[in-house]
Amino acid sequence: MVGNDENDWLEKARAGDVEAFGALVLAHQQFVYNLAWRALGDEQEAQDAAQEAFLRVWQALPNFRGQAQFRTWLYRIVTNVCYGRLPRLRRQFAALGEVEVDDVPDEAQLEPSAQVEASEQRAFLWRQIEALPESYRVLVLLRYQQDLPYEEIASVLSLPLGTVKTGLFRARARLRAALGAFEEVPQ
Repeated sequence: MVGNDENDWLEKARAGDVEAFGALVLAHQQFVYNLAWRALGDEQEAQDAAQEAFLRVWQALPNFRGQAQFRTWLYRIVTNVCYGRLPRLRRQFAALGEVEVDDVPDEAQLEPSAQVEASEQRAFLWRQIEALPESYRVLVLLRYQQDLPYEEIASVLSLPLGTVKTGLFRARARLRAALGAFEEVPQ
C-alpha cells in the first residue's frame, strides 16, 4: 500500500503508479469537487469538471516539475477546467483586473435560542456566497473555506495579487451588506 506522505504518492504517481494516484485523488477530491461546484453552481457539472480535472492531472503528471506545490498546480487545473465549462467565469476574473468575511459565531458555545439564530445566519451567509458572481465566489471559497493565502490564490487563478485582494474586498463588502440587512430583519 502507498505511504501516507503526499510527496511519496506524487513521485510514485509520476512514475505511473495508479494506486499512488488514487491516494492523491482521495486526498484532494473533496476540495476539487467543492471548488468546481462553487464555480459552476451545478452538481452534475461539478462532478464532470472534477473528473475531467483529475484526468488532466493524470495525463500531465509525468511533466509536473514541482516548481509549484502539487495542490496549487491541481487547483489551477480545476480552475481552467471550470473556465472551459463556464466562459463567463473567465470574463469576470478578467474584469476584476480592470478595475474578512465577518465571523459567524461558533454555535457550540451559544445558548439554544442563539444556536438557532447562528445556524440561520450561517445558512443565510452560504446562500449569499452562492449568489455572488462566480469570480467572487471562487475567491471566497479559496480564502475562507480552504484558508489559502492571497499569494497562493493568485498563483492558482493566474491573477495579480492586487486583483485577488480587490476581489476579496468587494466580495466581503457584499457579504457584510447582506449580513447587515439580515440582522435588521426581525426574526
